Amino acid sequence: MGAALSCIGLPALGGIGSCLASCFSAAACSLACKSCNCNNSVATRIGYAIIFLLNSIIAWLMLSSWAIQHIQRLSLDYLKMDCPEGTCYGIIAVHRVCFALVLFHTLMGLLLLGVQDSRQSRSALQNGWWGPKILVWLLLLGVSFFIPNGFFLVWGNYFALIGAAIFILFGLVLLVDFAHSWTERCLENWENDGSNVWKNILIFGTLLMFISSIVLTVIMYVYFAPQGCSLNQFYVTLNLILAFLISLLCITPSIQEANVRSGLSQSSIVVIYCTYLVLSAVANEPNDKECNPLRKSHGPQTTTIVLGAVFTFLAVAYSTSRAATQGMDSSRMSRREHLIASVENGTLPRSALYEEEEEEEEGYDDRDDERFGLVYNYSFFHFVFAIAAMYVGMLLTNWNTIISEEVKTPGQDDSDLIRIGQSYTAVWVKIVSGWICYIIYTWSLVAPVLMPDRFSDTY
Repeated sequence: MGAALSCIGLPALGGIGSCLASCFSAAACSLACKSCNCNNSVATRIGYAIIFLLNSIIAWLMLSSWAIQHIQRLSLDYLKMDCPEGTCYGIIAVHRVCFALVLFHTLMGLLLLGVQDSRQSRSALQNGWWGPKILVWLLLLGVSFFIPNGFFLVWGNYFALIGAAIFILFGLVLLVDFAHSWTERCLENWENDGSNVWKNILIFGTLLMFISSIVLTVIMYVYFAPQGCSLNQFYVTLNLILAFLISLLCITPSIQEANVRSGLSQSSIVVIYCTYLVLSAVANEPNDKECNPLRKSHGPQTTTIVLGAVFTFLAVAYSTSRAATQGMDSSRMSRREHLIASVENGTLPRSALYEEEEEEEEGYDDRDDERFGLVYNYSFFHFVFAIAAMYVGMLLTNWNTIISEEVKTPGQDDSDLIRIGQSYTAVWVKIVSGWICYIIYTWSLVAPVLMPDRFSDTY
């Protein structure tokens, strides 16, 4: 903040040249970096999530003709947002913005390869230097608009598509893993505490999710799958059949014998998520067959579209930050534990423990929770954010099939806004994602039966 204020006041003292020199001086950069430094893993993840959210909003705004016209005007018509076969409605601009964030996280991931704890100097790149990092992100954002359109036609059709598919698969695997780990944690707490609280949480949570799935299915049959909407009827019916089959499979004797903790709790989480995916798909499909009652309204919809976009970006940013750190908490003290084991084995002198404790007491922030081991892998964290940016690019462009529509706002000229996920391509992505989720969960059930030796230590 001090550097910014000095940049405002210095022109009166020495002109624009001295202002620029002051802004990029060592003192100003040091002040900007230290004022934003945070040696806490949670605060760091929140910072990157905010950058991700802002980048997604900027990319969404690129879908409007207003933004495209202003970019072309500001660049003196140097930047053209047209594809060879016609207007792209901002597809190229969206991929430019998302590519900038992909490049930013790729560079960060490469620079942070091999970092083990916050005592290494390179860890400051992850937890601090927020001023320069934001400047680099903005610089990449600007540079991306000077890359030829042909590059982004290839990027959007191939690279971003592959990255988005990997992100979806990664999220589905994490969902199934969460279903198992949540149930196992509840059972362990119930066994250790001897209290029925965790037992009741597990029972009522399972019932709630199954009842919610039934309610959502009934709603879809009534409003989105009436007579004449055979495709929607197929989506809903198949999802209902698959939900019933996996719920029956998880309680069969052979599955129970291979994994005694397998049960309806895990399947209820998978069922409610897949049912939600079907509901999201049918609620966002085009209304060309009059099967989507949500699209029959002709009233003011600007607020609905904007809020829907913001909530989508918030959900993706949160799930990305959680996915990027999934499963890493158990290793946060691994360095300290290895040191203690080495001392006990005699490979290191006992003084090594005291030296470690002295280092802990001298010169380290109390908020630093990564002195003896990372809470999450920095490079993997940035890899997940990079493929998440590719996913947002494909999501915003409806998987490269944009449908622009006029949004009538009282008292204003008609404007065009893009609804997120409203194309048959986007609908099929959600439907197929649900099927893949069922397959992954089914494999997690039958794998211990087919390969008991590989899972003997797990269950």
